[in-house]
Amino acid sequence: MINALAKLRSIVDKVLSYACGIIFAIMVVIGTYQIVVRYFFNSPSTISEELLTYSFTWMALLASAYVFGKRDHMRMGFIADKITGTPRKVLEVLIELLIIAMVAGIMIFGGFSIMNLTMTQKTASLGVPMGVIYTIIPISGILIFVYGIMNIADIINDVKREQREVKE
Repeated sequence: MINALAKLRSIVDKVLSYACGIIFAIMVVIGTYQIVVRYFFNSPSTISEELLTYSFTWMALLASAYVFGKRDHMRMGFIADKITGTPRKVLEVLIELLIIAMVAGIMIFGGFSIMNLTMTQKTASLGVPMGVIYTIIPISGILIFVYGIMNIADIINDVKREQREVKE
């Protein structure tokens, strides 16, 4: 079971890191295009500006899911770092459960709701339904949810981040 979770984590990590890298590369190309047409041809492109905005949002949400999977997200550890042993495990599991609950309610349920509400609205320049743009919210929520479950399994089984990274 632990090996299956480690393999799943490795696959999801790779997919997310490649997706973020590809989105970033696309953003560089689009940003360069936008600069060239704006300053050299004095003809700003609204499509490229909109694409940059949405791709940045997508990359930020996917990268945040990746960071939650690595358990590198920001936290206030001034109390948690003083606790050791079983109480620390319990605290870490509770934190992951709170993250899962928040993600399930806000990003997954709320994301699907806003996605469905905005399927009839179109973006200004691209003409794409806003619901399509908002699909990244429940997608990243589901990824964080899955990572949360895997993180809980790692906490319970005393799998440290260093051990996970060696196996990859």
